Amino acid sequence: MTAADAPDTVTEAVALLRSEGYTDDVELTGGGFTCPACGAPHHLEQGVVDRVYRFEGPSDPGDEAIVIGVHCASCGRRGVLVSAFGPEADPAVFAHLVNLTPPPGVEPGPA
Repeated sequence: MTAADAPDTVTEAVALLRSEGYTDDVELTGGGFTCPACGAPHHLEQGVVDRVYRFEGPSDPGDEAIVIGVHCASCGRRGVLVSAFGPEADPAVFAHLVNLTPPPGVEPGPA
């Protein structure tokens, strides 16, 4: 996917990931998540991030959001994680999100 093909909204990003098999809703807790299928804990920095889309509000930096396609390294289940990004994000969570980059060969969403 190129930046030109990237979704324009959070809703479009979630729909795109759902269409690609990211069926679970994943909740970010601190620097990672727990797989809703098998219960395995994961840190985002340990290579479970497949896609990253960042969005800025058209007029309000407080509207920034990030949509992340992740997979469980234990069972392979895929899910979607949506979080505030920027000033509205939890500082402990933001510290992990700000350093995320898409895997090689995948263009980032709008920044």
